Amino acid sequence: MVHFIMDAVDALDLSRARINQRGTGNAQYPPSMMLGLLIYCYATGTFASRRIETLTYENVAVRYLCANTHPDNDSICKFRRENKELLADAFHQVLELAARARVLQVVDITVAIDGTKILANASKHSAVSYGHAVEQMQLASEQIAELLTKAESADSTSLQDGLTIPEEIKRRQDRIAKLGEARQAMEERAKERLLEERAEYEEKVAARKAKEESTGHKARGKAPEPPKEGPRDKDQYNFTDPESRIMKAGGGFEQCYNAQAAVEVATMIIVGQHVCDAPNDKQQLVPTLAVVSPVINHVVSTLVDSGYYCEAAVLTVEADGSDTTVYAAMKRQSHGRNSKHAPTRPDLRWERRWPSAWNGC
Repeated sequence: MVHFIMDAVDALDLSRARINQRGTGNAQYPPSMMLGLLIYCYATGTFASRRIETLTYENVAVRYLCANTHPDNDSICKFRRENKELLADAFHQVLELAARARVLQVVDITVAIDGTKILANASKHSAVSYGHAVEQMQLASEQIAELLTKAESADSTSLQDGLTIPEEIKRRQDRIAKLGEARQAMEERAKERLLEERAEYEEKVAARKAKEESTGHKARGKAPEPPKEGPRDKDQYNFTDPESRIMKAGGGFEQCYNAQAAVEVATMIIVGQHVCDAPNDKQQLVPTLAVVSPVINHVVSTLVDSGYYCEAAVLTVEADGSDTTVYAAMKRQSHGRNSKHAPTRPDLRWERRWPSAWNGC
């Protein structure tokens, strides 16, 4: 891969690449080398600038690409920030070169789609919930009324040290304005969520009704409940980065974005990517396939896990005479096994003698 990336980057027009020209004495590196370094490291799963710098010492392919030089993490980060448009254009150009060189198949390909959570440049503690925002707006309004009352008797009542009534009123009015903005944003998000939840509800009702008609019996289990309108008390809005969301990441909840990638399975080359603010992948099948590079002529198969499965999304992808097929897991499977999964039939009693270490396999 490193040889192909180096050849592909050499074929690109890098005349608009921005390099360090501050006259600080910092080492200069060819734009083609820096661009190739980023593309190779991103393609092989390394994104942090400090880690990329370490690879210039430890990884043979990266040392070869850098001609045994070692750009520091500041230079790598600065090049990426100042050449965002170049990186975006290079993405499609490298794919096209890969297709022309027959490194990448562009017709009747299979892509695998998955997502990952990326931390936003904002703390989750900078967020406010809908319920708390409403309470704080009411409290601020009451405080303003109290301050106005105090202003009426200011001539006869001494104010607290450092208290200026006009400034205090303005500070609370500004707080109400910010909280109102957060409240409005959460109400708009609630409307979008209602449309999605209503579609899922109608899908579940239709499936339940079809099952009852086919079996002639009333479906077992609790009937699906219709979605409720309006925002929920625990809905969040972040003042530092309003576009990010609280999402489950790892073992907890963080302020994140949801990054999606479509990968051509034969070469493991990323052929499409986008970032969204949805906390799960349920609605991301159609938009991710929509951003697959125009270099790709036809996707014949799409592989996704159970988090992407949605009947409406699958029908949309496979509609209008398209011969694209979606292969989706229907339920989540366990990643590990333990002794309770061991067969217990009499003819398989020997399997009970597996060592205890098998439990962690």
